[in-house]
Amino acid sequence: MTVEGEPVLALRSLEHGPAHCRVTRWSPGDQDDWSALVERTDHANVAHAPEWFTAIQRAYGHSPVYLQADKTSGHRAVLPAFLLRSRLFGSVVASMPFLDGGGPCSTAPDLDHVIVRSLIAEAGRLGAGSVELRSTVKLDLPVPVQKGKFNLVRPLPKTADQLWRQLDAKVRNQVRKAERSGLSVEFGHREVLDDFYDVFAVNMRDLGSPVHGRQFFASILDAFGPRVRIALVRRDRAVIGGLVAIAFGDTLVVPWASSLRRYFALCPNVLLYWETLSLACRDGLTRFDFGRSSRDSGTYRFKRQWGAEEIPLYSYQIPLRSGGERSLSSGDSRGALLVAAWSRLPVGVTRLLGPRIRRYLTQ
Repeated sequence: MTVEGEPVLALRSLEHGPAHCRVTRWSPGDQDDWSALVERTDHANVAHAPEWFTAIQRAYGHSPVYLQADKTSGHRAVLPAFLLRSRLFGSVVASMPFLDGGGPCSTAPDLDHVIVRSLIAEAGRLGAGSVELRSTVKLDLPVPVQKGKFNLVRPLPKTADQLWRQLDAKVRNQVRKAERSGLSVEFGHREVLDDFYDVFAVNMRDLGSPVHGRQFFASILDAFGPRVRIALVRRDRAVIGGLVAIAFGDTLVVPWASSLRRYFALCPNVLLYWETLSLACRDGLTRFDFGRSSRDSGTYRFKRQWGAEEIPLYSYQIPLRSGGERSLSSGDSRGALLVAAWSRLPVGVTRLLGPRIRRYLTQ
């Protein structure tokens, strides 16, 4: 039986973890240590990049809850997360909000358990109602694991010419169609943010989803510097699509991409991704991460046609008190009604109101 306000999970204190293990809070002053661990750990993903500490905090004011664990044996673990406080949605500690991955990153499996338990304990101390984790590592937690979401990742050859020859004939034909239609792609940084955001805001309204604020992307550009680029696809002078690409280790990651629906017949998304994949090859990167999709969805099929392979994502929602779970989803009746209503609003209204809502939605 759960008493209101008491934790649902029976949490173990840090003293009960492995011997000679210390868990502490991390801040950017120790960035070299964090980066060194992430760079040498195979299952690290872009959500573990230390730049998010500053980018998300500056964009939305959320409090970072970054933990690191150290053993005297030399093994280490890190776990990035943020505390989101909202009167409407409740308070949650999420690893990582707005991104496809997160969870623990460690050099020893037993440290995954220690640092996750430490995050849960810290979330309870901060008054959060729940903890959300998205991880490429399956975790030992007394809650159901949510499956069905995958990151789609493609290994890259050394040259764009080799990549072209590996592509399906249908994809190559769509690239040629876009080029014959007068579409072209350019790459930029902060100077093209407004062009990207104008298209992104329209597409998110059409999807019925609150849009991130422009400042969110500006903060990412500032935090990651030259490792993030914006690609735009134009028809003549008009921008009809765009994406954000972030270099992380040997991988180019695309977390956000949009094109205007009325131009879909011209295949702008195909040209946009082809040019971005080509850029990754020229930059010497060896993997291309298309981001998260549900199996057999439209975006899943689009990514798979490029030869992308599935990497499972394991999601967990851990309630810390009765009623602490967040449950709003476009898949339920309430969420579906909100999506339909949002998609009918003027774009100017969604650009004003969207960021005020989006900042509290973790996915």
